[in-house]
Amino acid sequence: MSEIIKIAYLYEDLMNTYGDSGDVKILSFLLKEQGYDTQVDNISLDMDFNAFDYDFLFFGGGQDFEQSVVATDLQRHRQTIKDYIEADKPMLCICGGYQFLGKYYQTSGGETIQCLDILPLHTVFKADSRMIGDTEYKTEWGTVKAFENHSGRTYFDDKKMLKPFGTMIQGYGNNPDEKQEGMRYKNVIGSYSHGPILKNENVARAIADKIVQAHKERLATTNNK
Repeated sequence: MSEIIKIAYLYEDLMNTYGDSGDVKILSFLLKEQGYDTQVDNISLDMDFNAFDYDFLFFGGGQDFEQSVVATDLQRHRQTIKDYIEADKPMLCICGGYQFLGKYYQTSGGETIQCLDILPLHTVFKADSRMIGDTEYKTEWGTVKAFENHSGRTYFDDKKMLKPFGTMIQGYGNNPDEKQEGMRYKNVIGSYSHGPILKNENVARAIADKIVQAHKERLATTNNK
């Protein structure tokens, strides 16, 4: 019987735009190649959640209304997600999911929506200057080609702690000024790349390897109890 790798898809029913669910499907395929079955749980409104029950967390993007609904519910999970991140466990956050890791996002109307305040970044929405189109950028795992569609501009508040996921070749990325795409902190990646991003096999396989390692560590911890 194959071992089961457990993936938590945060708010799958609400945060799933532009093919983000494809990222989880691609990972499941690659993990199957390595001999693992996958269990994907949708962690949604009013559900209990312990991040350490899982080998990987995925958080996709959503429309403005869905994000406002998630913002209210998400605070219940702040501590377990923060502890999971600080324990160097793997997580991939796309667009809205990426923004939620920061301190806040400010709407075009000037309203400030509090986010998880786990990582030192913030986002400002500019509805009159949407950033949309094909993107290309360089990462430590090679070149990535994807698609972006966002009006949020994300900025790092601590550039020593956070590093960009990539350097832009084509497109906007985090904002029009800095030519950087996404964020890296420990084993967490934030990105504006839809499409899905893991159609880029170089990135997908690198993340799959991190998931397998996290799975082995979780089993070892469980067996030692």
